[in-house]
Amino acid sequence: MAHSIDQRITSVPEPEAPHLQRKLKARHLTMIALGGAIGTGLFVASGATIAQAGPGGALLAYVLIGVMVYFIMTSLGELAAFMPVSGSFATYGARYVDEGFGFALGWNFWYSWAITVAVDLVAVQLVMAYWFPGVPGAAWSALFLALMFGLNAVSVKGFGESEYWFSLIKVVAVVAFIVTGIAMLLGIIQGGEHAGVANWTIGEAPFAGNFATLLGVAMIVAFSFQGTEFVGIAAGESENPRVNVPKAVNQVFWRILLFYVLAIVVIGLLIPYTDPQLLRNDVGDIAVSPFTLVFEHAGLLSAAAVMNAVILTSVLSAGNSGLYAATRMLYNLAREGKAPRALGRLTHNGVPLNALLATVALAALCFVSTVASPQEVYIWLLNTAGMTEFIIWLSIAVSHYRFRKGYLLQGRDLSQLPYRARLFPFGPIFAFALCLLITLGQNYQAFLQDRIDWYGAAATYLGIPLFLLIWLGYRLRHKSRLVPYRQMDFSETTD
Repeated sequence: MAHSIDQRITSVPEPEAPHLQRKLKARHLTMIALGGAIGTGLFVASGATIAQAGPGGALLAYVLIGVMVYFIMTSLGELAAFMPVSGSFATYGARYVDEGFGFALGWNFWYSWAITVAVDLVAVQLVMAYWFPGVPGAAWSALFLALMFGLNAVSVKGFGESEYWFSLIKVVAVVAFIVTGIAMLLGIIQGGEHAGVANWTIGEAPFAGNFATLLGVAMIVAFSFQGTEFVGIAAGESENPRVNVPKAVNQVFWRILLFYVLAIVVIGLLIPYTDPQLLRNDVGDIAVSPFTLVFEHAGLLSAAAVMNAVILTSVLSAGNSGLYAATRMLYNLAREGKAPRALGRLTHNGVPLNALLATVALAALCFVSTVASPQEVYIWLLNTAGMTEFIIWLSIAVSHYRFRKGYLLQGRDLSQLPYRARLFPFGPIFAFALCLLITLGQNYQAFLQDRIDWYGAAATYLGIPLFLLIWLGYRLRHKSRLVPYRQMDFSETTD
């Protein structure tokens, strides 16, 4: 009898250890990447791009950067479909470039996006001041930080659903804008009496300024596309990454390019690039958004209030997805032994709560606005985090190039890849070269003055030496080296 009891006891299975939940569907992945790229860069900064470079110059910049982002996304798609892990490009950088390279990428990405969440929370203060000028800004930051924390702490499905609806609101706003603009151009809706091709021929149009102007506009446009790479992070919790990641990559590029290109064409045809209101670029003054101006010309007098609500949704979406991505990166660093082990613990429903709390703690830098101007804090935090995004894009191109080279050198069959990026090796080489040009040219004017603007240069380029120092420090301590092609690990690890 005792023997049979012992048998029953030993046959009881041990409870399964908590793990990341693969609950993100294809629609979630698509909207996460799509929502990451449609934000204040399109709703507000697009006016400044047209004012500076003319309608033709702005359109060229958006198409050129759109193609660059396409190649970055296809490179990431090949890597993420093959190895869907929450560490994404940090893991790929460690495996296919250098262990220290991946280490530096992971920590820089976490820091950058945790700071970006703080930026978004300061932006919330500026947006909410439109409706409630008397309420302290810090109260709004605290409220929305708590909301973002709650959406991320419940489950990955809760995050995916919230991001889906946030992004859908932005997509609907862009589609409504494009439809309204086309209706004005066709005379169906009044307000486009002075619109048309004539706005592409006034002054220096369609191209204004010079190459330096185009480069400056390209930087603004590139910032607008930040966040598209989140699909690589989310692949670690995708339901079927081998199918859903390629689908999201292909859909996202064409939809983003369609939205951006059509929006720029409509704005350029309806508003002269010489309109002084386009030159103002302030997230705290939605009345000067080209979207608001077009809606007001159409007789929609409540356009400013509606667009302010859309901008608020955009900021919340960016902060929500940034908090998710930074948390998952920190969790993955802990799992790989590159961060304190406690940060790699999961709740019973698969949420890395400790990593989430650490990210929220850094995002709390938004409360510096209580002792300084919110506008100043917004710009300061933005400059602090800005460079890392370009480093991430560069790393994706390098990692994919080396991955494919090593994959072939080890005699592997490309037909076995779940997704294969097109136009290799041109794609990653083109993306790397153009991204490097934009990265180094972000504030080149600082070096062309009679006295070099070291403060401005440091604020812009601080991310580069910081990344290199972390990489070099890891190499010196752990003796890591560039991974030889024949020693690359192609085991298809998943979270």
